[in-house]
Amino acid sequence: MKYAIIADIHANLEALQAVLEDAKKQQVTHYACLGDVVGYNANPKECLEVIRGMGMPCVKGNHDEMCSEDADLEGFNPHAAEAVNWTRAQLNPEERTWLKELKYFRLVASFSIVHATLDGPQRWGYVFDKLAAAASFTYQNTAVCFFGHTHVPVAFIRDSMVRGGTYSKFKTEPGRKYFVNVGSVGQSRDGVPKATYVVYDLQEGSIELRRLDYDMATVQRKILEAGLPPRLAERLSQGR
Repeated sequence: MKYAIIADIHANLEALQAVLEDAKKQQVTHYACLGDVVGYNANPKECLEVIRGMGMPCVKGNHDEMCSEDADLEGFNPHAAEAVNWTRAQLNPEERTWLKELKYFRLVASFSIVHATLDGPQRWGYVFDKLAAAASFTYQNTAVCFFGHTHVPVAFIRDSMVRGGTYSKFKTEPGRKYFVNVGSVGQSRDGVPKATYVVYDLQEGSIELRRLDYDMATVQRKILEAGLPPRLAERLSQGR
């Protein structure tokens, strides 16, 4: 059984299509989504249609939450807030209800998924370091938990201590717990301007990070044509 673990699509249809095409080539049999299907980019309805149509387990991200409600956008940076307001206007009530009803946390097969943290998934905290990862490990009841939100792929391991770092492919070992960020499909922020996701082979116990080129120029053109902030187009090519 192989899972494609995807996160932070952010309405980037071309990146999502590239990931799904690659997942088929990797003989993936199942999928799971860590949230933030919408926000930032110009194809929220189309990305929602894909994720919903595939019936994959999905948890709620902060952009999913904000786009499903009419809450004040205090705390969002101006470009993100503008994209949220634009996305709200694109989605119909049924689509917004689907986003609103997503859970913050889910068990999938023998692993778990969350968008942000396990110690307070609804508070949208960021896990960049071992201290933040340790707080989530306290609440982790599966050997492997995948998360997103930071858009930066990193793996934290807990045995006698908590360690962390970048990865390309590794195998899980008995007696250890793994809290793994799978990067972002639709808006890379680690300096590598590609669509990023993970293939998790449950039989092998292997976790592989995959980075893909996609039709970024089309995504950038759509952003500008939609009247979204030009900065959202620019940052895609910077991977920041």
